[in-house]
Amino acid sequence: MTKEAVLYKKEDSRIRCLACARKCLIGEEQTGFCGVRSVRNGKLHLDVYGKIAAAHIDPIEKKPLVHFNPGSKVFSFSTYGCNWMCMYCQNYDISQRRKAEGVELSPEEIVELAMGYDVDGMTYTYNEPAIFAEFAHDVGIVAKKHGLFNTMVSNGYWTPNLVDYVRDFLDAVTIDFKGNGEQKFLRRYTGATSAEPIIETASELSKKGIHVEITDLIIPQIGDDIEAAKQLLTKLYDQLGTDIPIHFLRFHPDYKLNYLPWTPVETLERHYKLAKELGFKFVYIGNVPGHPYENTYCPNCGNLVIRRYSFDILEWHLTEDMRCKFCGYKLPIKGKLSRHAFKERFEPVFI
Repeated sequence: MTKEAVLYKKEDSRIRCLACARKCLIGEEQTGFCGVRSVRNGKLHLDVYGKIAAAHIDPIEKKPLVHFNPGSKVFSFSTYGCNWMCMYCQNYDISQRRKAEGVELSPEEIVELAMGYDVDGMTYTYNEPAIFAEFAHDVGIVAKKHGLFNTMVSNGYWTPNLVDYVRDFLDAVTIDFKGNGEQKFLRRYTGATSAEPIIETASELSKKGIHVEITDLIIPQIGDDIEAAKQLLTKLYDQLGTDIPIHFLRFHPDYKLNYLPWTPVETLERHYKLAKELGFKFVYIGNVPGHPYENTYCPNCGNLVIRRYSFDILEWHLTEDMRCKFCGYKLPIKGKLSRHAFKERFEPVFI
């Protein structure tokens, strides 16, 4: 199964792909950096359309999305390929495999499969959704017709064309910076040129009413500079305001950087305190189960309103319209507490 792409334009005898900020210029019988968008007969094709590499049922907090339909159960899936070459990728067997293969399912079949697991929504994740945007779009349109929401986990290395393209189905997105978005880090360890396209993507998605949360993978020794963090957070503050959730994630050794140690918790705490000092109201630490900064606190009265352990919600002290039960402050959490919130939400998918 393959399909002509939407996100491209012709430039003389070649094709300019408009799915991500690389904007690959691709000749006949050639393939873009991602490995799954190729030119044949003068047209750009998405070679992984309808081909699933991985699928699983997850808690929405795993994405992490903690201010969007908390406690939800989502159908997560990916294709192969990626527009980055992250040397620490935990899904490298999926993202760095540049092959048009996978289990073939139509968008209708995927949504039917998802509904069989009684999920609240869909998540396009495990590899970069930008590279299979047309496939995600078609699945997302079908999903919305069946009352399911749509979310993405993305590096945000997009084009304005892609931002416009997803607005008719995408409800929420996690934009994942790496190493504080520091330019030298990005160029050496991800293959991206800078964080500017990512900041622009996050800003434009937010302006279009799509819920955005920010993650920043803090990698010890090579991607944990606190001054770089300050520069990134200042830009995010200016573009997205104080209510945007910020997650600092703990690195664990993997792929080509398996010689590095886990991120010290103290390093994550310094980043947390910096973000709070700069004025962000909702800051979190991820991949440190049981840490108090996994929880949500009311920015008005300071009381704990959502207690978490890893991806599980243990306590809930908000009203139905997301107001603090202690002082009445309305928190900027979209949607509602899912009926699945206090149940097991990890489940294998058989395809």
